Parts: sequence; C-alpha cells; structure tokens
Amino acid sequence: MVDESAPPGLYVVSTPIGNMGDFSFRAVETLRSVAVVLAEDTRHSRHLLGRYDIHTALVAYHEHNEARSLPGLVERLVAGESMALITDAGTPIVSDPGARLVRAAIDAGVRVFPVPGASALLAAIVASGIPADRFTFLGFLPRKGRERREALQLIGQSEHAVVVYEAPSRVSDTLSEIAELGGTDREAAVARELTKHFEDIRRGTVSALSAYYKEAPPRGEVVIVIDRAAATVASEESLRSEVARMRVDGHSTREIIAALVRGGASRNVAYRLAHEG
Repeated sequence: MVDESAPPGLYVVSTPIGNMGDFSFRAVETLRSVAVVLAEDTRHSRHLLGRYDIHTALVAYHEHNEARSLPGLVERLVAGESMALITDAGTPIVSDPGARLVRAAIDAGVRVFPVPGASALLAAIVASGIPADRFTFLGFLPRKGRERREALQLIGQSEHAVVVYEAPSRVSDTLSEIAELGGTDREAAVARELTKHFEDIRRGTVSALSAYYKEAPPRGEVVIVIDRAAATVASEESLRSEVARMRVDGHSTREIIAALVRGGASRNVAYRLAHEG
C-alpha cells in the first residue's frame, strides 16, 4: 500500500480492461494519494475513479496533447509532485500514450513506479494454449502499405509466438493474409472482450479461424495470438555434413542425435544419420 501522500514520482498504473474486480488495492490507493492523475479520456476515467471514491484531480494526457503538455508535466515532477498515469483500460504505454513521458521523467532524474495489473496482451497469451516462453508483440498492425507487408512477413517467419491487437472488422482479412504467407496450418487464438461479460476465446488453425470470422464477424476488442512458424528442416545432405563435422569435433553419437533434433530433424532421421558409416 502507498502511504496517505505518495512519494514524489511518476506512477504508471494499470486499470481494469473489463472486470472491475481486477482493479488492485494498490492501484486504488495510489490513485487516491497522488497529486494528479493523467488520463487518456478524463470523462471515462472520472466515472472509473468515482466508483472507487477517488477524488484526485484529473488532467487529460493523450496523443493529441502529449508534445504540448510534456515539458510542463516534467517540470512539475522535478519539483517534487506525484503523478499517476492511466489509460482508458489496461496497462499504460502498451499500445497507448505515455512512453515519451516515462522517458522524459527518467531523463530528468524522476523516479518511475510501476503499479501492475490488467493487461489484454498477457490475458490473451495465458488463455491461448500457445507456448509463449518467447513472443513478439506487434500492437495494432499497420492498415496498408509496405509497413503492413513487413509486419505480416515477420509474423509468417517468426520462430516464436506473435501477439497483435486488431480491429474486429479486420480479423478475418488479417488471418487470411497470414495464411497466404504460409501460415495456413499454424495454431492461433482469437481472444475477444477479455474479462468482460461476453468474453470469448476461439482456438484453431489460422485458416479455420479466418473462415469462421468471415461468416461471423466479431465484436468488441480483439487480441490475436499466433503460434510460431514450423521449423524448416534441413536437407539430409546438409544434416550428413553436420554429422561429419561433429564427429571430427569429437562429439558422441548421443550428442549428435540431440543436436539434430534441436535443429528440427525428426528423432528417427537423427538416429539413422548419426549411426551411418
């Protein structure tokens, strides 16, 4: 818990993405104790804060006034004021304004306090069923042009999971484009309205999900999780060359089999090649 008056600094506070039960005690106490709350939409945030009896002053801070208001906010922080940064829902800075303020505060020697909580990104990953020991988050994909093609190619070639936010009207088309780049049979999950009353998480191949949402366009906020691309297995000739090199280096048959399997070869092929000759 934060004391009655928060120590000077910038507090980056997560708010619920749907279910109000996800608002942490620490987040509520922080918002009560800072001098001012910087909000993306003060009308939306005033309703949220009022629900928790938080009467801290609200100041609008969003992409349209960020450059103009930044110097004054940093000046106040340097002078010893405490501020909390929130977004309309979820964790600030993750596909929302705030990164420039955090960077400027750090550069000015102001302490930045993370107050974690709800995140659509993490909620979608943990419920997707897709391995995410490593993943790439691309936020909202560009709508068109070279940047969109490059982002889709990155997804198509990624060796680990990829997470994107997408407008509901574009879900089917985006999945279709990923399928065309060789991702037809990759596993994916489309998470909609996370933590809300109509929460829905649909899992399947990229092509199957694209077909489904073409017939039944989703509503609400959407997160897409795409499994990694299948590993490209080297030709047997190149694998034989690798086996020969490892033998020269003194590796055992067991070590050679393990290395080939890690490289994408099936265990049967690795066993056979490691025992040839």
